[in-house]
Amino acid sequence: MGLDIVVQKYGGSSVADLPRLERVAERVVRTAREGKRVCVVVSAMGKTTDELIALARQITEAPPRRELDMLLSTGERIAMALLAMAIEKRGLEAISFTGSQSGIMTNDRHSGARIIEVRPVRIQDELERGKIVIVAGFQGMSYKREITTLGRGGSDTTAVALAAALGASYCEICSDVDGVYTADPHLVPEARRLEALSFDEMQELAEHGAKVLHAQAVEWARKAGITIWARATHTDGGGTRVGPDGTGARACGVACGKNLVRLRLRAQAVELGARLGEARVALWRLDDDGDGAVAVFSRDDVPDWVALREALRAHFGDRLVIDEDVAAVSVVGTGLAPAGETARALAEAARAGIEILGLDSSPLRLTFLVRPAAVEPLARALHALFL
Repeated sequence: MGLDIVVQKYGGSSVADLPRLERVAERVVRTAREGKRVCVVVSAMGKTTDELIALARQITEAPPRRELDMLLSTGERIAMALLAMAIEKRGLEAISFTGSQSGIMTNDRHSGARIIEVRPVRIQDELERGKIVIVAGFQGMSYKREITTLGRGGSDTTAVALAAALGASYCEICSDVDGVYTADPHLVPEARRLEALSFDEMQELAEHGAKVLHAQAVEWARKAGITIWARATHTDGGGTRVGPDGTGARACGVACGKNLVRLRLRAQAVELGARLGEARVALWRLDDDGDGAVAVFSRDDVPDWVALREALRAHFGDRLVIDEDVAAVSVVGTGLAPAGETARALAEAARAGIEILGLDSSPLRLTFLVRPAAVEPLARALHALFL
C-alpha cells in the first residue's frame, strides 16, 4: 500500500467519559496531521463491560456464552461510534467498524475466542481514502458467522493483529499508566517503569496477571515482528517498548493473579484436562503432583463458572476438591532457572510468614500459589529480593 500506518488502542479508562473520549480524539487527530494513516482500536467506555455482565447475572448466574457475547459486544460499538463523531467534529473524516466488519475471523469459542485470521480489506480501502478508521476491540466473527468476544484484555489482541495485517509501523497500547512496571505500583510502591521488555518476558508477565498488555496480543506481536509501545494516553513520549530485545536482567517483574480456582482430582491429569478442554477453559497449570491431577485457572476467564462447577462436581463426585480461594504471585526473568533461586524465594516467603500452597516454574518464571491476603506481602518481598 505504501502508507505509513499506525495502530493505536485506547482502553476503557481512556474513554471512560465524554471529556476523556474527546481528548483521545484530539490525540488521534494530532497523529493523523503528522502524516500517519491511523487505525484506532477502542474498548468499551469505563466500566461498561462490567455493568453488562452484572446485568446478565441479574437474569442468571451462568449466562449462556453466546448470548453474553451478543450483549458484551455492544459496549465497544458505543465507544467506536462516539469516537468517530468526535474526530469528524475536528474536521477529519472517520469511519467506525465492528470486529466482523473489520475482517477479524476467530475460532468458535464464545467468551474467549482466539483470532485465527484478519482480512482488513475494508480498513485498507478507507485508509487509502484518507479516513481515520475506528475499530471495535475485543470482538470478531467466527467461521460460523457468529459474533465472538476475545476475553478480558482482548482489545490489545485486536490492535496487534490489525497492525500485523496492515503492515503498520508499530502498535501503541494506550491506557492510564505510562508503561509496564516491575510490579503493580498499587501493591509495590517501589516498582519502577521498564524502558524495554522482550516478547517472551512480557508474555510471561501478561499470562500471570500483569494487566498492561494481554498475553495473546504479545503472542501475535512476536509472530509478526510488530513492536508494541505501552504508553499513557494523555502523556507524550515515554512508555515501554516490547520487542525482540529484553531487559537482560535476572528478573524483570513481579505479576499477581487473583480470583484463581485450583482443582484437585484423584486421577490422572489427562482425565481432568479432557473435561476442562470440553468446557474450553484457559488453564494456568495442569499436571500431576504425586497425589493426583492439579489444575489452576482464572475464574474471570470462565463466565459460566457456576454452571461448570456444578457439572464437574456431578461428574467427578467426591474425587474432586475445588478451592476457589487461591491467588498467585510470579517472578519473571531470564535468570530464575537455577534451583537456588527457588530456594531463596521460598526462604523469603517463610521469613514473611506466608504459606505457599503450590509452586510452578518455567525457564522464565517462578509462580507461587497463595491465599489472596498473602499477595501483597509476597509481591513486595519478592520484588525486594529479585528487583
